[in-house]
Amino acid sequence: MRKIIASLDIGTNSIKLIVGEFIKNKLNVLCTSEVPSKGLKKGLIYHKDELIPVLKECFHKAEEMLGIPVKEVVLSIPAYYTEVQMSEGVSTITNEEHVVTHQDLIRAMHAVSYNKVGENEELISILPTIYKVDNNVVKNPINMIGKKLSLKAVLITVPKNNVNSFLKVMDAIGVKVIDVVISSLGDFAISGFKEAGSKIGALINIGEETTTVSIFNKGILIKAEVIELGGVNVDNDIAYIYKITKKDARELKEQIGLACGDMARSDEKITVTDRLGEKVVINQKDLSDIIESRLKEILDLALKQINLLTKREIEYIVFTGGTSEIGDFNKLLDKVFTKPHIIGKIDVVGARNNKFSTALGTIKYYNGRLKLKNKEYSVFNLDELEILSGVHKKVSINENSILGKLFGYFFDN
Repeated sequence: MRKIIASLDIGTNSIKLIVGEFIKNKLNVLCTSEVPSKGLKKGLIYHKDELIPVLKECFHKAEEMLGIPVKEVVLSIPAYYTEVQMSEGVSTITNEEHVVTHQDLIRAMHAVSYNKVGENEELISILPTIYKVDNNVVKNPINMIGKKLSLKAVLITVPKNNVNSFLKVMDAIGVKVIDVVISSLGDFAISGFKEAGSKIGALINIGEETTTVSIFNKGILIKAEVIELGGVNVDNDIAYIYKITKKDARELKEQIGLACGDMARSDEKITVTDRLGEKVVINQKDLSDIIESRLKEILDLALKQINLLTKREIEYIVFTGGTSEIGDFNKLLDKVFTKPHIIGKIDVVGARNNKFSTALGTIKYYNGRLKLKNKEYSVFNLDELEILSGVHKKVSINENSILGKLFGYFFDN
């Protein structure tokens, strides 16, 4: 069975739908569909009637590329008001051989979350940290022999309202959400920092209107917070100072702007027309100083947030998000941070840009959850896979092949 997963990142600047296939554990992008967002503010839905048409457009573009519609997605949502708690659960090994199976693991995960989730909260993720077979700590309990499986895990919850608003919009366009993933988990899954699994560190995603600061301990999310500043604030500063439109400001930033003013040149110039119809000559140095000033503010706030989220020594910081693609961003990081820091780089053909970090990472994260539960899954059924392979020309969708809704949990009821 081919393993094909679709993920959706509904960002404030753009909506990104990616369909990826795992071949020998390597992620290959089959389709990337991106359209400008509407109806969102700081990552949350404000006007669903504006959002629905652009969501439909995004899925339509994907269908044109693939030849078949995408009817199921793993949905990424912002890390607003994320709560993290530790919990423990036990599952009795009932089979005659007393061999631990994936079903025993799922029951233990069920026990971990029992009566631990508030009425107004939605359980998003269960992240195992310690396994015990009888009283022995083990790395992987599957196929081991014992009478009971004990599990210590991290439970991640978010307000139900945050989740439900996205689910209602997806239901309105006829797309099924098979699971929901916090953006921080997706970003971490694709970050590519090899030593993250053994250290405590921070991951900072600077997006359009928000910056998400997440703390990970040995690969497990322990804290997350959202700062309501992002790349659009840079655009606003440029637009205000030069009296130009926000669209022109963004294009200036992307074309000649640098994140570090020290690296810019005064003789690098561009001419634009302001809102009064007058010509304005802008040099790279002045423009980059404006960009650096705002980005430095965001980075300083992110650093303060790290210190608020944890008192432990941070051993690394990874940066991602579309804003990290600004030229010489690494030079600015060197000026602000003394801790080891890197810019995460997406090395997946078809989506090599940090703006795709969350969407790509969501696919990798969900694939890891499937492995944990020993489940097989593909967004397309057999008939659709034949069409994808070019066997047929017409789309034939078998509704009976769609898997049961997995939303919110890593175990079967």
